[in-house]
Amino acid sequence: MGESALQSIVYHRGSLRLLDQRKLPLEEDYIEVKCSADGWNAIRDMVVRGAPAIAIAAALALAVEVSGLDFTGTPVEAAAFVSKKLEYLVSSRPTAVNLSDAATKLQNLVSRTAETAEDAKAIFQAYIEAAETMLVDDVADNKAIGLHGAKFLKQQLGNSTHTSVLTHCNTGSLATAGYGTALGVIRALHSGGILKKAFCTETRPFNQGSRLTAFELVHEKIPAMLIADSAAAALMKNGSVQAVIVGADRIAANGDTANKIGTYNLAISAKHHGVQFYVAAPVTSIDLSLPSGEQIVIEERSPKELLNSEGGLGKQVAASGISVWNPAFDVTPANLITAIITEKGVVTKSDADETFNIKDFIQSANGTS
Repeated sequence: MGESALQSIVYHRGSLRLLDQRKLPLEEDYIEVKCSADGWNAIRDMVVRGAPAIAIAAALALAVEVSGLDFTGTPVEAAAFVSKKLEYLVSSRPTAVNLSDAATKLQNLVSRTAETAEDAKAIFQAYIEAAETMLVDDVADNKAIGLHGAKFLKQQLGNSTHTSVLTHCNTGSLATAGYGTALGVIRALHSGGILKKAFCTETRPFNQGSRLTAFELVHEKIPAMLIADSAAAALMKNGSVQAVIVGADRIAANGDTANKIGTYNLAISAKHHGVQFYVAAPVTSIDLSLPSGEQIVIEERSPKELLNSEGGLGKQVAASGISVWNPAFDVTPANLITAIITEKGVVTKSDADETFNIKDFIQSANGTS
């Protein structure tokens, strides 16, 4: 399933393989996932990463587990089994709201199904079909994000055919079921003849930019250039980029956005240099239960990612005995964000007070009030 030449997730009913992104770009090795425990470990160890891909990989890992499960309990017990497994999977990466959002929707589904199901098998069948639908829908949503973003940027930048953008971390086919979010916008800009060049940061300490985004850009034959994280402000100062486009792991109701550590730095630099700053993400990344970014839980990762090369997998490069602070994400305040690009359209700020009204946007997009 999926339409991208690059696939981080290869799924057929009863079988799931995840591209080991820790080994890219030098090796393309897939890891077989047979159960939710395999999925939890793959997510936690960053075999698969990127908020949309994490959610789908988790859902499909459990789908594979239940596809051949010999379960003798009642439908209610089967639903409880699925719900507990989903709670366990959410604990693998707590900052990524797509994962908890997907788990909640799937838990509600199996709970409703249990009310009328004749046996446990019906619960598992309903779950598997829903998880598979998530995989298909993600690609369509990402393409819509790309089209909305490219159209909006073209309008904002005066129909320029020489637009260069900077992106951070990895938000492409490797971070999603296919096509990508922020990188999907870059792909759409390129296919529309608007893009001059895409710049990508290394994205320390795990180097998702230099290993993964650069890999995708080269693969797609998009004109691109890699820079050190610390070179971004200088790049903006010399006028080389007109916009920054990043993804999101969680967006609060006011537009505050959690994304890969270093995103906040870019937003501050962009504001200072008059460069537009965009967040591109599916609406599942929006958490309306959080009033602001102050409530977003920031995951801290192993000190080894800073102390050792290759994101903690290689030899020691830092002084023995030094203490480490290694947050995986930071929060960019809404006042530094130009607009938020979703599959439903672009969330812009009101002219009156320069704030986002995301709740109204989502209600309007869904045709509710």
